[in-house]
Amino acid sequence: MNYRIFSCESTSSQRPPFINFSEETVNFTARSIVILFAVMLIPAAAVFSQQLKIGFVNSAKILEEYPEAQDAKKKLEAYGKRVQDSLEVMSAAYQTKMQEYQQKSSLMTDQAKQSMQQELLAMEQRAMDFREKKLGREGELSQYQDRILTPIYDKVKKIIADVAKTEKLTFVFDKTDAVQILLYGDPKYDYTYTVIDKLKRK
Repeated sequence: MNYRIFSCESTSSQRPPFINFSEETVNFTARSIVILFAVMLIPAAAVFSQQLKIGFVNSAKILEEYPEAQDAKKKLEAYGKRVQDSLEVMSAAYQTKMQEYQQKSSLMTDQAKQSMQQELLAMEQRAMDFREKKLGREGELSQYQDRILTPIYDKVKKIIADVAKTEKLTFVFDKTDAVQILLYGDPKYDYTYTVIDKLKRK
């Protein structure tokens, strides 16, 4: 019977694939608002009879300056570190067992080899299941992230809408370094710090 063993010929310094902790998992900036907040503030029919007034904000900058968003970022990073630490422990145990297998396999019976191979496969599977449960698309981190970030995003969008109404803006666009939706905007129409100020006073 053939068993799939992860890198039986590898050295103990190699890390199994389940340990890889991709940055996008807890990349707060990558999931920043990207609002594309096109708020229509006047009836459609009136658009043609009035001059459009358009403003923009930098949502990434807003989140950087908003204390609640920074607190949320720290919580997500702390959660990610706990998961990463657990994966490192599993990786160390896996590597230790793999090294033991490599050192002793030449002296083992076929039955003993199969037993240790199955144990290695089980360790790898447990780690991969753990990673999926914590960091998968529908995993605990994703759910936790949605739970703590959604209220913040909603609050930011509400303040942007309030600023738009106050300034009589027809549309508000997002302008960030990562997402170049607005290629140019006159700084006098940048309401980023107006939004930040209102958020901090809430």
